[in-house]
Formats: sequence, C-alpha cells, structure tokens
Amino acid sequence: MPNASLANLFAALPDAKNSEIFDEILRSPCLRIERIVSHGQSSPATGWYDQQPAEWVILLTGSAEIIFEAEDKGHVLKPGDHLYIPPGCRHRVAWTEKDTDTVWLAVFFDGRGVHYNAA
Repeated sequence: MPNASLANLFAALPDAKNSEIFDEILRSPCLRIERIVSHGQSSPATGWYDQQPAEWVILLTGSAEIIFEAEDKGHVLKPGDHLYIPPGCRHRVAWTEKDTDTVWLAVFFDGRGVHYNAA
C-alpha cells in the first residue's frame, strides 16, 4: 500500500470515563476529521456549541442525544445515525451513555454548496 495508511477507529480506544476524548484523524486546509469518545459526558446546560465549520457526525457505538437551540425536542442517536450541522447552528450534547463508550466520527468542513442526503 504505497502512500496509504491503514488504521482502525476502534483500536486502542482511550479511557473516556473522566473526560471526553477528541482525536484528530485527518486534517487538510478545508477538512478535519475527529474521533470522539464519550462515556457519560454531556455539554453544560448553558454550553452551546456555536462553530463556524459545518459538521457531519455519525454515531458508531453507544447512544447520545443532541439538542438544537432552535428546536423544542432533542434527537436521540444510536449506532449508524448521522446528522449534518450547518455553520452557526447552536447545539449541545444532552447526554451520552454512562455504561459504555459512545464513539463518534465528526467531519468538519466549510459547508458551502452542501447537499445533504439524509437517507
């Protein structure tokens, strides 16, 4: 595999019982990919993420709830569920599973010209 690298998202998962772990997997000038490992963490009740890059996130293991400031109810995610979060869309994590790791893959990009097929 010249010029290629192989890795596994589930290999050597860090211990996230005390704090959420963010591992940058790939970065370029217009793209960033992170593996996030949570274990019972949530955003502070007053702590909204308000980021400028767009984000596409998929839940790989565990479960979690995402709340958007502009909506009345949250979105419970289970493995395989994914969300597109436009730039400036205020959101927070209400909870992640306490008894097991919740593993996310988050892709950050500029968000221009996005067509999101949620199917």
